[in-house]
Amino acid sequence: MKTVTTLFTGLLAASVCAAASTCVNAAPTFKTSFDCAEAKASVEKLICRDPQLAQMDIELTRLYRLALSDEHSVPRPDKVMIDQQFWIDARNQCASTPVPKACTIRSYAERAHQLRQSSAIVRTKDPDRLTEGPLAFRCTGLNSLIAATFFNTQPGVVYLNWANTSIVLSQEQSDSGARYTGKDYQGNYSFWQDGDVVLFQKPGAGPMSCKAEPVG
Repeated sequence: MKTVTTLFTGLLAASVCAAASTCVNAAPTFKTSFDCAEAKASVEKLICRDPQLAQMDIELTRLYRLALSDEHSVPRPDKVMIDQQFWIDARNQCASTPVPKACTIRSYAERAHQLRQSSAIVRTKDPDRLTEGPLAFRCTGLNSLIAATFFNTQPGVVYLNWANTSIVLSQEQSDSGARYTGKDYQGNYSFWQDGDVVLFQKPGAGPMSCKAEPVG
């Protein structure tokens, strides 16, 4: 799995000087798919100030443009365009949630999973890509496969989906491999991968050994 080791380079806004020759340093902003100077939605302003969200925004826009170029995508490009607008509207609603950033991360991770799942062109091996997957894992104790889409940001994120359940986990420091953790109303989850060794743990269960399976 590709791991991004360099931090996303932010573009610092220029200092703004008042008429009285008093200079005030503007808050730092980062490169996004939209013009931060024109951002009005609270979530857009949050994305402009957060390097991880800015990375996710740039990558998702890349995936979306690829999906629009794929006549064989399911759904078709015209429906992808409509779905994207609905997604933007839903993403912006994260501003009214208790934890706007966590909600926004989940929104981007889930949408990236959908776009990559729907199009072979979106899944092309672009050397600058920040997403991988969906990959399939069969875990001891689970009747269904886990589909995993990785966002190689700083820190990394993984979107896991199985049966009627989905969870977004954030990458933590690990002595070996990649470890992701998170929680929902049921409890704590973890997903750890080191080469071919994969362990998944959900609330109320011990660690389950998982094996990657072919996709498609």
